[in-house]
Amino acid sequence: MQDKINEILDYTKAKLEEIDSTAECQALRVDVLGKSGKITALFRFMKEVPPAEKGKVGQMLNNGKIEAERLISAKETFLEQAELEKEINSAEKIDITLPIKGCKGSLHPRTIIQKQIEDVFVSMGFVVEDGNEVETEYNNFIAVNVPENHPARDMQDTFWLNNGQVLKTHTSAAQNRILKKYTPPIRAVFPGRCFRNEDVDASHENTFFQLEGVIVDKDVSVGNLIYFMKEMLSKIFKKEVEVRLRPGFFPFTEPSFEMDVRCPFCDGKGCPTCKNGGWIELCPCGMIHPNVLRHGGIDPEQYSGCAFGLGLDRMVMLSLGIHDIRELNSGNLKLLSQFKLDI
Repeated sequence: MQDKINEILDYTKAKLEEIDSTAECQALRVDVLGKSGKITALFRFMKEVPPAEKGKVGQMLNNGKIEAERLISAKETFLEQAELEKEINSAEKIDITLPIKGCKGSLHPRTIIQKQIEDVFVSMGFVVEDGNEVETEYNNFIAVNVPENHPARDMQDTFWLNNGQVLKTHTSAAQNRILKKYTPPIRAVFPGRCFRNEDVDASHENTFFQLEGVIVDKDVSVGNLIYFMKEMLSKIFKKEVEVRLRPGFFPFTEPSFEMDVRCPFCDGKGCPTCKNGGWIELCPCGMIHPNVLRHGGIDPEQYSGCAFGLGLDRMVMLSLGIHDIRELNSGNLKLLSQFKLDI
């Protein structure tokens, strides 16, 4: 019996030398190991084997079957890898940078406005950074001066993960990483998606986008903050804008302000966009709190800084006349595809 098994194994090895495709491997597997295969046929002789030798012969057949399977599988794996490499290195390549013929897609309005704002800040010497969507409690709260049990946490009820991390509630969660990454002077903006446990309505979403910026240098003042914000808003709205500051409170800035812009649609006379008040509340801002600078490894005795946050979704709504924030996450192609602005 062992001689017959060896003959089949020799036959299998010889065939494998000739094979150059996975399809041929499959055919050989059927020839040797299939229901009518050569090794399977040997099992039919077990009834003729004396009882005392059945265990020994059965072990021989099983070992032969295992060895044949090993040989064929090894060759098949080798050929699969070779075929994959051939496909990867094929002369036929697709240039994914080429426009798709007949493509009728467009950028999302949020992407359009974000790119415009980023371009403005880059022109003023800012770098654009990314932030994580899943953050540590330290970066999201503690590093921006919101310790445990601080009442500001109630305003940013968020989604906690089983590992103790959170879906970030604001782009400020990236501040600590950026302050540690760069040495002053620092000018950086960092857009990102944020998450909060909100009651959803026309002006509130549980998933929304912000863009935050920080400026850290010696002798940074509120005047720097006003200048950069006016420059950005004037270029986005394509007209000179007037801004004002109102006192506010944010744990990560001191002093803190709410920045309003005179309504660019009615020039402050009153319209539905500004709710007939003449001003639009646009962004929280202020001078970076010394505790935040210390967490970022920056000495507040030598450096000062200012920070500002823009609601990107709010900017989209203002710029494009969209009245319901829920539309931005709706996937409503009829609405979203009409915005094809230059970027």
